Formats: sequence, C-alpha cells, structure tokens
Amino acid sequence: MSTVTLTNGIKTMKVDIGIDEKHRKEIAEGLSRVLADSYMVYLKTHNYHWNVTGQLFHPLHEQFEVQYTELAEAIDIIAERIRALGFRSPGSFKEFSKITSIEEDTDQPDAMEMIKRLARDNERILRTAREALKPSHKADDEATIDLLTQRLSVHSKTAWMLRSHLE
Repeated sequence: MSTVTLTNGIKTMKVDIGIDEKHRKEIAEGLSRVLADSYMVYLKTHNYHWNVTGQLFHPLHEQFEVQYTELAEAIDIIAERIRALGFRSPGSFKEFSKITSIEEDTDQPDAMEMIKRLARDNERILRTAREALKPSHKADDEATIDLLTQRLSVHSKTAWMLRSHLE
C-alpha cells in the first residue's frame, strides 16, 4: 500500500483509481463549480419556497420544495464524488460564492420573476455541467460522466418545467 505523508505528519493512502492526479484535479475543479452552482440554486429555490406569494403560491410552493429537495441530495452526491477523486470539496458559502456563476438575489422578486430566475439558473448549471464533462471525457471517468449526465437530465427538465409557467 502506497502512502503519502502530509505536511502535518498524517499518512493517507495514495489515490490510485486509474485516473492520474492532473486529470482528477481538473475533474474535481469542474465538479466544484457544479457543486457551487447547485448549492446557490438550492438556497435560492428554498428561499423562493418560503417567500412565494400570489395566485401561484400553492403550486409553486410545492414545485420549489420538490426542486430544492432534489438539489439537496445532488449536492451531497457531487461533493462525495470530489472526495472520491481525492480532493477536498468546497463546503462554505464563502468558497461557493467565489466559484459560482449563479447570481445571488439582492431584491424580493414576485412569483413570475422567481420562475424566470430559476429557469435561467438551471440553464446556467447545464452550461457549467457541460464544461465539467470535458475533462471527465478526456480521462475516461465514467463515474463522473454518469453523475453529470444525470444532472444534465434533471436540470434540463427543471428548466423546461419552469419555462412552461411563462408561456
């Protein structure tokens, strides 16, 4: 068993999963951006669930709950994949805010604006996930490709469902 000594003297097992460290790092960085975007959309969706008002209150309240619940599970899966690749997962709002492409709200949008923003944000996650796929394909990292493909499916459907409210 190969070990690597860390600076604090703790020994840990070397990651030897068939993907070299350079590729694992690129993949982990892409996943970290997907994680940050997903977390920011989770927060925004949960906020909207609490604060939506108007004629669409009930269906949106329920729809937002389904969406933030799914995002909460996805966030855990993405973070665990980063760890499985041998890297630390970002886990603070400060870290997420540095690498996310999702804009934080600075106002209190009405229901229709909430829908527009979440549709746009889910589309943004799609673009981030597509970028994260590139190093995964180069490294033949099927586990990450599968994870990101699932995220693409979920966010495509979510964006479509949200856009449907706007027609």
